[in-house]
Amino acid sequence: MTLRLSVSQRDRIRAHVEAGYPAEACGILLGREVDGIKVVEDLRLVDNRWENPAEQTHRFLIPPEEVRAAERAAAAAGLEIIGFFHSHPDHPARPSAFDREHAWPWYAYLIVSVEDGRAVDWRVWELREDRSAFVERPLEVTG
Repeated sequence: MTLRLSVSQRDRIRAHVEAGYPAEACGILLGREVDGIKVVEDLRLVDNRWENPAEQTHRFLIPPEEVRAAERAAAAAGLEIIGFFHSHPDHPARPSAFDREHAWPWYAYLIVSVEDGRAVDWRVWELREDRSAFVERPLEVTG
């Protein structure tokens, strides 16, 4: 699996995660899978709704109603939810144990490392079917 974003989508994610700093910022990736490539067609930028604001530097929550709204929007456009993104403020763009506990196989998980308010590293991960670990996948950014 490869995740494909356009430059403008990458720029929207960058602005969202940098604006959210020092909290984790998050969102939903809508699109379709074609020949093993998850192609992002639309983004849902979501406010981090983790209940304790003091913990938002290392936790995020996309509320169920946001996921349902994204599912409806995707279905109306002939798309599906293909993944999620979130930032890791001042930490590497690698999934945490918390990320693994809350992830599902098949979806693409884009993690953006944000250091001192600037997005510096972008990595894509997919959870193995047995949920034992994430596998890093390629990210393509197209013009």
